[in-house]
Amino acid sequence: MARNGLAGAVRVARWADRARGEGVGACAGPDGSLPDAAAEEAAAELELTPEQVRADWDRARLAGLIELHGGEARPGWRLRAWDRDDSAALRGWVALFDAWSLARPAPKAARPGAVAEVIEALPQVLSLLYLSSGPVQVADLLELLDQRIAELRTERCEVPYEGPAADATARDAEPVGQEPTGTASDADGQATERAPEEPAAAGADAARAAGDADTELPSTEVSSAELLDWALGALAAVGALVVRGANGAPRARAAGDAAVLLRGGEPAGERQARLTPLGSWAVWVKLEQICVAAQSPAGNIEQSAEAMLRGCARLTPGPARAEYRAWLAARSAGSAVEELLAVARGDDALLRGLAFEALRAVGAPAEPAVRAAADEPALRPYALLWLVEHEGGDPETAPDVLTREESTWLWVDTAAAVADHGESRLLVRHLDSAVQGSVPRLLEEVRAVGHPRTVQVLVALAAAHPDPALAKAVRRAAFQVHTGGA
Repeated sequence: MARNGLAGAVRVARWADRARGEGVGACAGPDGSLPDAAAEEAAAELELTPEQVRADWDRARLAGLIELHGGEARPGWRLRAWDRDDSAALRGWVALFDAWSLARPAPKAARPGAVAEVIEALPQVLSLLYLSSGPVQVADLLELLDQRIAELRTERCEVPYEGPAADATARDAEPVGQEPTGTASDADGQATERAPEEPAAAGADAARAAGDADTELPSTEVSSAELLDWALGALAAVGALVVRGANGAPRARAAGDAAVLLRGGEPAGERQARLTPLGSWAVWVKLEQICVAAQSPAGNIEQSAEAMLRGCARLTPGPARAEYRAWLAARSAGSAVEELLAVARGDDALLRGLAFEALRAVGAPAEPAVRAAADEPALRPYALLWLVEHEGGDPETAPDVLTREESTWLWVDTAAAVADHGESRLLVRHLDSAVQGSVPRLLEEVRAVGHPRTVQVLVALAAAHPDPALAKAVRRAAFQVHTGGA
């Protein structure tokens, strides 16, 4: 279902990728939209209308199939993995679901604050639809939406908004230095000059000045019913739900239609909404993420990545993975990956290894960043092993992808983590994991690899090893590295 829902977006994304490969990459406008010339070119090649191309382009951007870099469209990881990874399709659709409020423009007359309240309150509406496991009357959803918005305003200690009349009172009482009465706010909340010859505004001001209580001022306030209709329409546009009328037929009306129905058209109580199977799955995923985040075993959800990883260093692998998942569920994948890689670039080798363990819990969204990290010498061995396992390779044979030098570097880095945080006996046992097969050969290659912690590792190993002769050879190697000798 996710693949079918995004088929048009994939088609346009692949067209953009082909155009880029031919040296005529699709360049987006300042707002990320597809220019007219490019839309017409794509429409001719794909046998679509320019309007269909633009709609699919927008969906491809929201689903992460297309990424814009300096105005140039490049394929996202989900497009590259589309044919071989079902999770790419599901994650792409979830990204589109998360961006439902951008799928259809909000009513132009709506205040930005009112739109934001509906977006903030909608998760509770979606939860009701999910828990109902069937159609729900739109009137019941509207009642819940109004109740939730009232709760949000109470939590913020806000005075209820009373419409244009309240605006008039506020303007009459505004202190010097604030917005003058000759300005108004547009749909984006920006101050704009009001033309002095506007008859409606002039009449309204005259009525207020005269105190004419019988004069009804025109209202442009968008009701919560209209905003709910916009939200349901946007969710229907991304395939998350279906709205049906009294006759059972699906309805696809413009924003603002709910208000018409509630005022005397088709009875609102007879309109019903229900989640599609994809929508139900997406809401379940969101609820599961909340539950996972609430069950953090070590309570590190609000900590930084470094603090979380230090806490996980004391845990066994199972609880540590649960902690990684809880920490990740409370953050966007992109920011979490960046934070984990920043920790991995630090001086603590133990945290470097744990950071890549946490990245395994992220999965496919971390792939582009991990591939880029493979170009950094300090992260390359970890990144290559991560990529092999991510692509389905056998963890037992994964080390085979490393060169001898990379394996030696990783051995020293792991030894540094053991020396800093482990017991001396573990450092001695770590000798058995070296690929060289003999201590003299290991020491020779360790001296050449250039790891910044080589001296400290060799000194700690010499102090821990019970064989005096071997310990002496290790100390000599440490001295040679320290002095730069052969």
